[in-house]
Amino acid sequence: MQRILAAHLPGIEVVGLDDVPAYDEPVEDAPDFDGNALIKARAGFEATGLPTLADDSGLCVDALNGMPGVLSARWSGPPKSDERNNALLLAQLADVPDERRAAFFHCSVAFVDGPGVTGETVVPGRMRGRVIREVRGDGGFGYDVLFEADELPGRTTAELSREEKDAISHRGRALRALGPVVAARLA
Repeated sequence: MQRILAAHLPGIEVVGLDDVPAYDEPVEDAPDFDGNALIKARAGFEATGLPTLADDSGLCVDALNGMPGVLSARWSGPPKSDERNNALLLAQLADVPDERRAAFFHCSVAFVDGPGVTGETVVPGRMRGRVIREVRGDGGFGYDVLFEADELPGRTTAELSREEKDAISHRGRALRALGPVVAARLA
């Protein structure tokens, strides 16, 4: 997130969680991505007093009625495991034909720079594609090894360079859309 923001918000110093005093990470218990992103951004703002960006994202598979969705990181149960999540996804889609394996990554990015809803903005981003049948690639994280984006077919998002992925990813799209809002509010 810092890499994408730095490119689109010149002159604004972006710090990450490692750069601020420790605080208890909030429980992500909202029923949707927007709500979870807001929970995290509000917690960051309350803990630091600094304008805060936070995101929540996941994979939504059409043939699974949008699952794993907001449960993406913990779909296979605790503790969180990308390997187990990917194995579960492959098992759930084992009998689903290739033409019905459409999916999308969704990312909601929340910006909080003051108390109450007037100090809050949430922007979505999506990347459409499909779930393939075998793990490929070693970049990225989560379901990247099983996802081919419509814009760059033939490679999983785990096989893309950072620049390629940033250009088409759900997170990159949301952050680029939010950039002008952040710049205007911090001006």
